[in-house]
Amino acid sequence: MKRTLVRYRNSAFGRYVIRNQKYAPILFFMGGFIFDTLTLGRIDRVYDTVVLCSHMTLLSITLYLYNTVNDDKWEGTFIRRYSEYFPLAIQFFFGALSSAFVIYFFRSVSMSKTMIFFILLVLLLFANEFLKKKISNKYLQFSVYFFISFTFFAFMIPTLIRQMNTFIFIISGLVSLGCTLALIRFIYRSSPGTRAEISLKKLMSIIFCIYITINVFYYFNLIPPVPLALDTGLVAHDVRKINNEYIVTYEKDQWYVFWRKHNIKFHRQADQRVYVFTSVFAPTDLKKAIFHRWKRYNPETGKWEVTDDLGFEVAGGRDRGFRGYTYKNNLEEGQWKVDVITEEELVLGVVDFVIKNTSESYKKGMVKKTF
Repeated sequence: MKRTLVRYRNSAFGRYVIRNQKYAPILFFMGGFIFDTLTLGRIDRVYDTVVLCSHMTLLSITLYLYNTVNDDKWEGTFIRRYSEYFPLAIQFFFGALSSAFVIYFFRSVSMSKTMIFFILLVLLLFANEFLKKKISNKYLQFSVYFFISFTFFAFMIPTLIRQMNTFIFIISGLVSLGCTLALIRFIYRSSPGTRAEISLKKLMSIIFCIYITINVFYYFNLIPPVPLALDTGLVAHDVRKINNEYIVTYEKDQWYVFWRKHNIKFHRQADQRVYVFTSVFAPTDLKKAIFHRWKRYNPETGKWEVTDDLGFEVAGGRDRGFRGYTYKNNLEEGQWKVDVITEEELVLGVVDFVIKNTSESYKKGMVKKTF
């Protein structure tokens, strides 16, 4: 093994890698993110589940080894010889898991207040590239580990048990908290070096602060209701169901408006219905009631007023999401929006539009699409 390493280091390729090793983390980061983007799709797929569980397990093991490697029990072992690679391994698993969660959350997040949590995940993803020099800080290590662990169980437990509600979220948080505290306690008792370096009370306080913060985010609906995700949401002139396919007629927006399919200005004739069509992804066998909360902006009060909550049930398993629609008659001109929400009023997405009354049928930009 040593001879192989020596030959590698003395080769032209080995010397090139050594000269440019400062660029290795960013290359691994980009490669890992691209790999996750191309390979991770459905959270309920066996492949995705195995990959995420493997990353989480290996991260926990690597954290244990890294924090105990300087103790006498590893003296003379291969673990001690290759301990210099543990920080890179930890960084890799942090990056792999956070990039996976960014991919999954990107499907779930809407351009609403849930964007805040998504931005935090993205910041964590990019901050991971700057953790290499700070990874020896055990307070930072376990803080990031707990945040990732909480997110992992918030995804995985609802997917595995086919249920999603506030109680399941609380259970997910408690499981994550228990696993993290158990790992910290195990490392603390196993490693004299760790006991000398950290205050267990301080570390526990940080973990509990993160736990409380995430739950506060959930209480104020700042966390997308994963693993549910809004695949499609648009306002339409007509929706018809034919042979289990939905034929949706709507005004298409300009080509450069990539974040929205429909024209935000809805041209409505007298007595014409206004439809809102949504497609919601849910893992296989997960059933959930979804509501369309219709709101109108009152310019006199400057507030959004709820006019109706119209619901339908989601049954998971379809790749392109479970489809459903609601409609209303006699809508007034002005700003409208429909919040796509769960029973717990967690926001899956928001469909915005402005009603413009017209005397004649509006044809410009009108398209029909099958969902």
